[in-house]
Amino acid sequence: MQLDGKLVAITGSGRGIGRAMALAFAKKRANLALIDLKAEDLAATKALCEAEGVRAGTYICSVTNEQEVERTLDQVVGDFGRLDVMINNAGITKDALLVKVQDGKVINKMSMDQWRAVIDVNLTGVFLGAREAATRMIALGNGGVIISTSSISRAGNMGQSNYSATKAGVAAMTVVWAKELARYGIRTGAIAPGFTRTEILDAMKPEMIERAISAVPLRRMAEPAEMAHAAVFIAENDYFSGRVVEVDGGQRL
Repeated sequence: MQLDGKLVAITGSGRGIGRAMALAFAKKRANLALIDLKAEDLAATKALCEAEGVRAGTYICSVTNEQEVERTLDQVVGDFGRLDVMINNAGITKDALLVKVQDGKVINKMSMDQWRAVIDVNLTGVFLGAREAATRMIALGNGGVIISTSSISRAGNMGQSNYSATKAGVAAMTVVWAKELARYGIRTGAIAPGFTRTEILDAMKPEMIERAISAVPLRRMAEPAEMAHAAVFIAENDYFSGRVVEVDGGQRL
């Protein structure tokens, strides 16, 4: 796909990897539909994209709400007249052990609220974004690409029953959609980031960050722009579909 003049919609584009993706596509001369929950974050991303000379629109939307997703993508198509790439990037973590044991007794458990919140955003949100993007791409008749953010944690990471389950689900859905949507000229792909420098690290203690970095063969965390580069590759390579690109510095879980 030649990206110049195309329309790329990105959830979770207010900051972090989503913002880096938006800027990477803007540098390729693609226009952006920026989707997130915080207006101030979206405004900052929009300014960065427009500085590259492209159009960028902002849309407040909860990816867990079916009606909001439908309404937002209708508005995107109405504003730009097309939808070429949909990136389902929004995600959250609410880590906890399945059961926490002390002195042989269970003293805590992953709560249903922790489970449901992550499932709703990371799995249902990706499903809704892909479904509604595919619906509009088919109606427009120009094909397209649906890219979703998975994680190396999909292999199973301690303390992340909820998160790992969603990211494994994203990888599986990517394969399913590649098989179902190819007849309409729609390709799919997923990115599995490793340990990446984003705002979420602000809450981590320095010793935890050092311990995480020590497990990465390249001995550093990734930059968001390195994840964005993978998204651009998937969009541009017309023979890529149904696969996950791991960008993890050689780390395996």
